[in-house]
Amino acid sequence: MLAGPHKNPASPRRSPLTATDIARIRDDFPVLHVRRGGKDLVYLDNAATSQKPRVVIDTERHYYEAQNANVHRGMHYLSEIATSAYEEARKKVQRFLGVKLSCEVIFTRGTTEGINLVAQTFGRQNIGEGDEIIISTMEHHSNIVPWQMLCEEKGAKLRVAPINDRGELLMEEFEKLFTPRTKLVSIVYISNALGTINPIREIIEIAHRHGVPALVDAAQAAPHLPIDFQELNCDFFVCSGHKMFGPTGIGVLCGRAELLNRMPPFMGGGDMILSVTFEKTTYNGLPYKFEAGTPNIAGVIGLGAAVDYIESIGMDRIAAYEHDLTQYGTQLLQSIDGVRLIGTAKEKAGALSFIMDSAHAHDIGQILSEQGVAIRAGHHCAQPVMQRFGVPATARASLAFYNTKEDLDALGAAIKKVKEVFD
Repeated sequence: MLAGPHKNPASPRRSPLTATDIARIRDDFPVLHVRRGGKDLVYLDNAATSQKPRVVIDTERHYYEAQNANVHRGMHYLSEIATSAYEEARKKVQRFLGVKLSCEVIFTRGTTEGINLVAQTFGRQNIGEGDEIIISTMEHHSNIVPWQMLCEEKGAKLRVAPINDRGELLMEEFEKLFTPRTKLVSIVYISNALGTINPIREIIEIAHRHGVPALVDAAQAAPHLPIDFQELNCDFFVCSGHKMFGPTGIGVLCGRAELLNRMPPFMGGGDMILSVTFEKTTYNGLPYKFEAGTPNIAGVIGLGAAVDYIESIGMDRIAAYEHDLTQYGTQLLQSIDGVRLIGTAKEKAGALSFIMDSAHAHDIGQILSEQGVAIRAGHHCAQPVMQRFGVPATARASLAFYNTKEDLDALGAAIKKVKEVFD
């Protein structure tokens, strides 16, 4: 059984998304009407990056056409409206993610930068020789490499929680990894390679029971599940704008203010200072202490527009619709001889990774592309989980709320074309 839609008690109950709703939504995404082989392109690579609604595209264009100025610096009209739009976007993200204080929302370039920021500030400040960091087998490289770099620098150890053959975290083994030297847990919410939805609340609760802070990598969760940072009770939370129907090059790190205030700056220069002399620099407060240099202003404002857009649909409705779509896609792929799903967790989101007896993942991706179906083929920046399942790569179809059962039918038909070529 796949995961049911997660509930957000703060959201009013709304009617399920209908086929008419989805048709209207698809009209909001210009790129979904790109033609390939005489048909609309079928885009099933949303775990890599999502498509952007027209309102996000228009918002970015409007910024450059009518608002372009640096923020927090100028005394002129354009700077004032750019600053206002930038900070308004911060409040939108704060509301969307259920963060208590707007100063706890820090804009980064993406999930990767958010994790590196925590590793190079909190990590360097609090983790020393012989200390331990816990991650899991299903992490993508961005939640492995920053911790490896820190461990190499500090003489610390990386401990890896195992998973079972369905791609589920072994919780008893996870808790056994805690020792008095454990200083941080950093775990993915939804696996990009398997689609597994981790029991993130239980993971955080276990970490806190051992007195250890927890970072949640929500790059794949924020676009698909209702999120409440305060209810999750994690210490750090990272996500990427481009996977949330917003621009590339923008992301979010949320952290508890008491931790963020104790952490040193990540980079120096620009808006992260209060005063500078050749003898000493006084740092700015939150969130600007961590936003050095001129930020991605258009990206931030565009992310705010993306948040408005998906809130107008409703995350509960999105999660419920994608749950049904995931069930449909799972059953469809399992019905095709010679196709094997990699990642069959009971709690699973819409990332359908698979291999075929007769064809390499790259060949699958190429032939599907020729059929007008865009998927990802490769190791998905998660080589350790590929090694866990003994495969070099998988083909992965990943869903968003603008996808349809017809898209999945096209995927199934294209896979049968692969079988015709290689069987």
